[in-house]
Amino acid sequence: MDRVTDVASAVESTADALMTVLESAGLGQSPSVPPAQLRVLAIVADNRHTTNMSRLAEALEVVPSSASRLCDRLEATGLLRRVPDPRDRREVRLLLTPSAQRLLDELRERRRLALEEVLKRMSPGDREELVHSLRAFAAAAGGEEEDESRRTA
Repeated sequence: MDRVTDVASAVESTADALMTVLESAGLGQSPSVPPAQLRVLAIVADNRHTTNMSRLAEALEVVPSSASRLCDRLEATGLLRRVPDPRDRREVRLLLTPSAQRLLDELRERRRLALEEVLKRMSPGDREELVHSLRAFAAAAGGEEEDESRRTA
């Protein structure tokens, strides 16, 4: 499989399979949180104490009013808090509540377990090859450089 179009097709179908595994791990979560709202929580979690409405809208690639409506829903369910920024009272920081952090931790664990179930069906050699290929893909896409010290199967 040397043709780039064949490889691209294989990557696309694999990405679809990966998304299916990850999405199925999130089914039945309680409380049920729509994907767009989960994305907001993940963005806020990744940018602790630095996310405001403008940065969130930019990260979501939406207008600020759409981001604000998502935050309204999350605040109403007790998963997000808006607090004044101590450096600029005109700005509002977005913070996860403990419930939101638990939800994200549980979802991350469920996803990890779902991935482990799939990976167990692969041979150790295939898993090692997968890790190598994923790191090469990430490096080519502009992600982290391949790091020998992090190689594990």
